Amino acid sequence: MTDTTMDRAVLRELADAGNERALDRLADLADAAGDLEELGELLDEGCARAGALLTRRAVAAGDLRALQRICDAGYAGAGDELGRLLAGPADERGA
Repeated sequence: MTDTTMDRAVLRELADAGNERALDRLADLADAAGDLEELGELLDEGCARAGALLTRRAVAAGDLRALQRICDAGYAGAGDELGRLLAGPADERGA
C-alpha cells in the first residue's frame, strides 16, 4: 500500500465492518502521525491497540490524568500502569 489517503479510506471501511486488524493499523498510522485525537477516537471505538499506544505515551510523559482517562475508556493496561506509577519505586514502599 503506497497511497496513505487510500489506505486510510480502505482501512476505515474495513474497520467499520468490524475488522480489528484494520482498526489496529489505523491506530498505528495515527500514532506515527502523532495524532492523539484520532487515537482517542479509536480508543472510544474499542481499539485496544490505540489504548496501548496512548498508554505508552502517557507513561513516557508521566501523565497520570491521561492514564486515568484511558483506563476509564476501557483499556485495562492503563490502569495497571497508573497503579504502578502511583505506587512509586519499590524502595519507597519499604520493599
